[in-house]
Amino acid sequence: MPDDAEAIKRRKLEELQQQALADEQARRQKVEFELQKQQILRALLSSEARERLTRVKMARKEEGEQIELLLIQLYQQGKITKQVDDAMLKQILERALMSNKKEFKIRRI
Repeated sequence: MPDDAEAIKRRKLEELQQQALADEQARRQKVEFELQKQQILRALLSSEARERLTRVKMARKEEGEQIELLLIQLYQQGKITKQVDDAMLKQILERALMSNKKEFKIRRI
């Protein structure tokens, strides 16, 4: 019986160690991805556009992150070939955010 308890403890400890390693690896990958994303955006956006995107992320975190990923996708697909300035970013934001906007109609009876 004591051997069974020790074996169970040992297995549980191994499982916890494996989970900790997996969590650490996932955290490292996330940090590496964020660093690559920021590096690409720094090269892709003008300083004014970066400031605008930062403000969007502060107001609407999820939408700001979606815009970042959209910009990176467009860049990787070759659809963005020059640096994105503030005016171009405004157009992209308007298109992206307006497509998500729901339209409500209020009728009075």
